[in-house]
Formats: sequence, C-alpha cells, structure tokens
Amino acid sequence: KEWEKYNFSEKELQIIKYIAEGLSNKEISDKVYLSEGTIKNNITNILSKLNLRDRTQIAIFAFKNGIVT
Repeated sequence: KEWEKYNFSEKELQIIKYIAEGLSNKEISDKVYLSEGTIKNNITNILSKLNLRDRTQIAIFAFKNGIVT
C-alpha cells in the first residue's frame, strides 16, 4: 500500500476517511471526540505529510490509494 509510507496515525487515517466521506471539521470532531481545533491541526499535519494544498486533495488521495472505496 503506497500510503503506508506516510506513517499516518490511526487518528489521521480516520480523519482522512471522514474527509473522503465529505464530513466537515465540526462533524469529524463530533465523531472522534476531539475539538475542532485539534481536527484542524491533524488535517494540517496530513496536508504537510502528503504535500497537498487542501482537503479536496486529501479526499482524492484517499480514493486513489484505496483508503476508502
């Protein structure tokens, strides 16, 4: 799996899946019991690891790499 080289935490993977499902930061924070600020920080880390610009690209990455189907 190509994406495994990024060493995502379980939490980051869950957030990637939720982004791919179209959830907002608020909706994600409600599901994983973290503050919206923490979710934003996690998304910033994910974007940085993947060298991407925005959450749409995270969703595309998730589908292309089979994280979600």
